[in-house]
Amino acid sequence: MKLQDVVFDEKGLVPAIVQDARSKEVLTLAYMNKESIELTLEKEETVFYSRSRKELWHKGETSGHTQKVVGIRFDCDQDALLVQVIPSGPACHKGDYSCFTESLLSHDVRADGQPYAIIDELKKVLAERKTTLPENSYTSQLFQEGVDRIAKKIGEEAGEVIIAAKNDDPEELSLESADLLFHLLLLLTDRGVSLDQVLAVLEKRHQQ
Repeated sequence: MKLQDVVFDEKGLVPAIVQDARSKEVLTLAYMNKESIELTLEKEETVFYSRSRKELWHKGETSGHTQKVVGIRFDCDQDALLVQVIPSGPACHKGDYSCFTESLLSHDVRADGQPYAIIDELKKVLAERKTTLPENSYTSQLFQEGVDRIAKKIGEEAGEVIIAAKNDDPEELSLESADLLFHLLLLLTDRGVSLDQVLAVLEKRHQQ
């Protein structure tokens, strides 16, 4: 994309949907003008335009909850931006991971016939835990202990999978494989690698 291709409204603004690059969760909706986009590209962190204060604001400048920008796209009409980020803290001023926490539905709906929906849910939860580090959380503890501890845990779980396979126990193998997959997703989240990147490698290899 080129900056001159962006279609701004009559006030010189364009809506920017901010998305966690790891979980694909939508974090917030903000607005940008030409200057804020230029600063975002320069800093590689989100800079927005506040319509209420009528000024630029660098997300996380005071709170420390910055958003590292890893990609910016515009839509087919070129009048909306998708800003993909790796957040270092909550996106919402209320302290929530995402600003979109309320639902018009009485309950969340998970579509039938989508057996892998739990993977998307786990990606979302892990990205949120990585960002907010809630107390008394097993995943938060692993994130805080760092990559060496997470990698060691993956080694342990891989060993358990091997033992379960050699024991020829389908139930045990299922349980241990779930543990291994969970910790692999946790490691990917910690290292800022999305599952989509991994799947893209598999897709490329399959095509070859």
